[in-house]
Amino acid sequence: MTRDNDSSGDTELAPVPDARAISLPDNAALRKAVLTLEHPSLAARLSSLAGIPLNVLTQALPAGATSVISKAITVALKAAIRVAFATLPHENGDSAAARIRGSNSSRSGAIHKGLAALSGALGGTFGLASLPVELPISTTLILRAVADIARNEGENLSNPETALACLEVFALGGRAETDDFSDSTYFAVRGALAKTVTEATRYIAERGLLEEGGPIAVRLAAQIASRFGVVVSQKAAAQAVPIIGALGGAVVNTAFMAHFQSIARAHFYVRRLERQYGKTAVQSAYEQIRTKLSNSKKSDVA
Repeated sequence: MTRDNDSSGDTELAPVPDARAISLPDNAALRKAVLTLEHPSLAARLSSLAGIPLNVLTQALPAGATSVISKAITVALKAAIRVAFATLPHENGDSAAARIRGSNSSRSGAIHKGLAALSGALGGTFGLASLPVELPISTTLILRAVADIARNEGENLSNPETALACLEVFALGGRAETDDFSDSTYFAVRGALAKTVTEATRYIAERGLLEEGGPIAVRLAAQIASRFGVVVSQKAAAQAVPIIGALGGAVVNTAFMAHFQSIARAHFYVRRLERQYGKTAVQSAYEQIRTKLSNSKKSDVA
């Protein structure tokens, strides 16, 4: 909503949109987004694939695995940040070309999954030792797929804030079943990243590039890594199972890619609704749906 252009001296704020202003179809789609963003699915997928509960798989990781995984995550996120901003379109012509490249989203998504499967086969063959090489490749492929989804939801890929929103997906997809619910909701995670994202956006506006080794980039990578590490550990645990091998490693990585694609679709759908209805209205509607789903789940358990 906007103020009347005739009231140039009027300082009265426009009314805050009510959550009920969101259309029924958008509310229904928002409910699906809430289910995706608030309930992790990768652990269940991987447990089903391996035929073993994921907590058992994780406990079976070899000594020193935590250090290997941590280093691999650092390298992967640095690569993702570099790719996110080094390849942003800067001119109108480049933006048009980017739209043409992303015009066939289903084909693009299939290509990303296929490439992820190939890199996963490497991880399945050589196990944990290959993670420092394989994870940066997988992470970059996921980022490309996420950018395609962002574009399809109306995001402007020439805007640095969009690139940062793409990077947020790695944190949003890293929720564990054991997380403190209040600290790990979708808007809580976005809120935790908000200050760093704002500083990074301002930095890019002033200097044109987010320096990979700069303090803002390092802080952003660390914040994302604290959550991204949850699902990377799950992935590494599944790929480390000897019976899975190269073929299973490819399937694990395909599931890994699909997980973040689903998170990205929900994330950028919420952002599209925010542009349409306003952030206050969308967050209010989102929280109403989340609360109802949470209460329903508690009733089922009781």
